[in-house]
Amino acid sequence: MNSQMTITDELRSRIDTNLAAFEVLSIAVENRKQAAVSVVIVDQRHDANIGEIPFHPSEASQAALILTIRAAKLRKHASQRAFPGGRIDPGESPEQTALRELREEVGLALGPESILGRLDDYPTRSGFVITPVVIWAGFTGPLTANPGEVESIHRIPFGELMRDDAPILEPTRNNEHPVLKMPLGNDWFAAPTAAIAYQFREVAVLGKNTRVSHFEQPEFAWR
Repeated sequence: MNSQMTITDELRSRIDTNLAAFEVLSIAVENRKQAAVSVVIVDQRHDANIGEIPFHPSEASQAALILTIRAAKLRKHASQRAFPGGRIDPGESPEQTALRELREEVGLALGPESILGRLDDYPTRSGFVITPVVIWAGFTGPLTANPGEVESIHRIPFGELMRDDAPILEPTRNNEHPVLKMPLGNDWFAAPTAAIAYQFREVAVLGKNTRVSHFEQPEFAWR
């Protein structure tokens, strides 16, 4: 499969079909907190820190996912790479939370018709159960980081997700399961964000039945 996938109706249809065929595994919240994140499919353009590349929506643009770097002053997961997201408020569904957090964190307002489906719940070492919600945004204008929550916004091309060296599985001393990381340029990012990104690749893009909730997180992500 060509990793340089562009934003097209065919790509949206493929992802929609693959998610509809996938049996999502939910995790009981019990004494954990509930959260939702937005796995958002957008056109690939340089983020605002580098400068936008002018283009017309009719031109081919590679598909990408939005990742943020969280603000350094946050109490939880400061300065870590993350999908837009947060705690589920009373009375909200994961889908409603994902759309709200997307608007609040990066200034992208979308309606419920943009939701394509869910991936598996993921339990974190920091005491959350995360529900990933897959959302189609397509061509978007510039995004605006909420300075109270987000240091910067980045569009990660599908080509990075589809790399042959992904995922990176790092053995641990005290757990039977390895830490899952995803390569990104000459760097990497780790679970839980990397686990969700990897399952998106496997399930939504490739149509596989891959599970990721068992993969470990590095100790810096436990806080």
